[in-house]
Amino acid sequence: MNESLLREKIEEYSRFPLRGQLNIVTDTTEFMNIQADDVLELAGNYYLVRGEETEGRFGLDGEPKFWVKKAIDLADGSHKIIKLVFHESFTMRIGSLPIKCFRSPVKEGRILEKTRDDPYFMKGFTIEDSSGNCIRIIDKIQGTRFYDYINNLAQDHEQYFHEHFPEVLQNVIQCVEAIHRLHQAGEVHGDIRNDHIFIERGSRRYIWIDFDYTYEWAENPFGVDLYGLGNILLFTVGKGFHNIPDLNACGPPGIEMRSCLAPGDLSLFFKHRVANLQKLFPYIPNSLNHVLLHFSQGAEVFYETSDELLHDLRVCESDLLPC
Repeated sequence: MNESLLREKIEEYSRFPLRGQLNIVTDTTEFMNIQADDVLELAGNYYLVRGEETEGRFGLDGEPKFWVKKAIDLADGSHKIIKLVFHESFTMRIGSLPIKCFRSPVKEGRILEKTRDDPYFMKGFTIEDSSGNCIRIIDKIQGTRFYDYINNLAQDHEQYFHEHFPEVLQNVIQCVEAIHRLHQAGEVHGDIRNDHIFIERGSRRYIWIDFDYTYEWAENPFGVDLYGLGNILLFTVGKGFHNIPDLNACGPPGIEMRSCLAPGDLSLFFKHRVANLQKLFPYIPNSLNHVLLHFSQGAEVFYETSDELLHDLRVCESDLLPC
């Protein structure tokens, strides 16, 4: 595509003419240098960069992720998210066990291919830039982060739990089923969080995003994913997280909520977070609280597979059906 046609496409799809020199980038290695209004030329396709995605954790847009670009596909004007290569690693802990986690663009590209026909995963494909970097071109999902959706519900917990939660749980179970299919394919999500589920506008389908993290845990290859799912369940059942420092705010006036909790009632993964939610909300059924306690410091038995978790969640689902 020559420069004149590129400029026409930019003006057509961005509604603003490009002023100044047209900067076409074919090597994305130095992603910090790629700015808004640059054009990425990747495998013969052209993408107009509109800025960076921001970290969505905790429901707030925060620091920009300079390796993740918002872009417009100049072939058709569709909105894309372009994930460039950024290698990062850290050590997380489950209990006293250290687990190494790291980004793998190749692994995410592999999952995009394996889940291309699965509607519960984000859609995209992988191409290489001129230096062989593994670039992922992702279709932007129009919708709401699950984290924001739950936090923005106006009901108190009891009203939410009886009127809204059963439907939410059905959707979350479909998310767990999707992770089970991923595990059956020999892959892990690697970064299961409440803001890595999007609720698609229109279909209302819950869709997994962002699976470029992986981890090394030979004893339980799917363990980190399972603890991520446990964290999502705590958030879903509790209509948010309930942490030791602010427990008094969620209990009846004049009652010291912390006094009824033992160390075994707290999360194994986040030691300040309540896992035994039945102690805060007594109307939570035993079957559901039984699932939550698998992720507590007091647990004697842990889930080893997503299939085990699904079995217990389906019991919970039937317990919540109207009589």
